[in-house]
Amino acid sequence: MEQRQKRLPDAELEIMVIVWAQEAPVSSSFILERLEGRRMWSLQTLLTVLSRLTEKGFLICEKQGRSNLYHAAVPEDAYKQAEGKSLLERLYGNSFKSLVASLYDGNAITRDDLAEMRRYLDEMEER
Repeated sequence: MEQRQKRLPDAELEIMVIVWAQEAPVSSSFILERLEGRRMWSLQTLLTVLSRLTEKGFLICEKQGRSNLYHAAVPEDAYKQAEGKSLLERLYGNSFKSLVASLYDGNAITRDDLAEMRRYLDEMEER
């Protein structure tokens, strides 16, 4: 049976985006610097969220001297694929056409975006 990946709240996702963007493990102070201007968190608040992400299995925490370094336990692509699939199932009844129509009708995508998607689909069919 396939295990469903947990959906991250926006604040936790922001942290994961920062971690995913780095090739090497990062410290809590590095993450706090990157959140500056977006989140007004104390270091203690960030540490609580990092602990939660570790408990959920999204981060791996490695002790290095007196500090902790964090790196992703879940690859970015795997998370995005699971979230995309979940979104399509939950909101659009697995209808890609309904998703695209909703985005187009809501002016979230343009005709140029549709042309780009058409080219991409053509490439996929050629594989």
